[in-house]
Amino acid sequence: MCRKPPGRSFVAINDIEFSEFFASEYARLCWLGCALTGSPAQAEELAQEALVRLWWRWRLVGRPNDPASYARRVLVNRHRSLLRRAAVEARSLARRGPEELALPAGDEQAMVLWQAVQALPVRQRVVLVLRYYEDRTEAEVAQLLGLQVGTVKSRAHRALARLRDQLGSPTLDPAGRPEEGP
Repeated sequence: MCRKPPGRSFVAINDIEFSEFFASEYARLCWLGCALTGSPAQAEELAQEALVRLWWRWRLVGRPNDPASYARRVLVNRHRSLLRRAAVEARSLARRGPEELALPAGDEQAMVLWQAVQALPVRQRVVLVLRYYEDRTEAEVAQLLGLQVGTVKSRAHRALARLRDQLGSPTLDPAGRPEEGP
C-alpha cells in the first residue's frame, strides 16, 4: 500500500498553483469567450471547459510553459470545434442573433461598436477579437486559428472596412476609436 508522504506533496503544490491561475484568468477567459460567441452563457461554458482541459494537462503532464496562452488556445479551438460540429445550431443562432451583453451605463459608443462587431461574420469577428481585444500579434492569431498570417491580415482588413461602413466613420482606427485629424 502506497502512503502519501507527510507535508506538501507535488499534487498539492500544483493544486494551489492551479487555483491561483484559475482565480486570475477565469474572468479574462469568459470575456474572450463572450467576444467570440456573443453569449455570456456559452462564454462561461467555453472558459470552464478550457480550464478543465488545462487542469487535466497540468495534472498528467505538468504545468505548461505558458498556461494562459494554452488556455486561450484550448478555448479558441473548442469554439471552432463546436462551430464545425453544430453547423445547424450555428445557423439557427445566427438567425436569432447574439444575446445582449450588459454594458456600463452611459457608454453608448461601446454599445454601438459591440452591436456592429456582433453583426460581422464569425471568422472576421474571431480575428478582430483576438487581434485587437486580446491584443495579439497577427502571427499569434494565425497560430491560434491555424491560418496563414496573410489570411489573418485580410480578414482583419475586411472586418475593419465593414465596421467603418456600418459606423459611418472612414477614419476608424483598429481599436474602434475615431482617429484624430492633423
